[in-house]
Amino acid sequence: VVLVESGGGTVQAGGSLRLSCTASGRDFSSNAMGWYRRTPAQERDVVAVISADGSTTYVDAVKGRFTISRDNAKNTVYLEMNNLKPEDTGVYICAADAGGSLYPDDYWGQGTQVTVSS
Repeated sequence: VVLVESGGGTVQAGGSLRLSCTASGRDFSSNAMGWYRRTPAQERDVVAVISADGSTTYVDAVKGRFTISRDNAKNTVYLEMNNLKPEDTGVYICAADAGGSLYPDDYWGQGTQVTVSS
């Protein structure tokens, strides 16, 4: 199984980015997928997750600004990030679950860097 992220970059505060993560080697349409963030202060914290039925969960800091979605036909999960803030800076890592956990932690991507300048 391989998860490949794309869409990271450097933007100014208030800007937007859209991250994508495509999985290969296994169908994750029946499993949760999500996004985590790694920073120098935190090894890896959850940002947003989406269940197999499309239910979403967000960390409080991104509610109203980020939207997670999935396209099961493409085995892909997205993270739309709007009104970005400098504190959103970090490596965004895609994850997928192998079972029924709401918080995916079985398969991981390499991560994509997001940098928000003030």
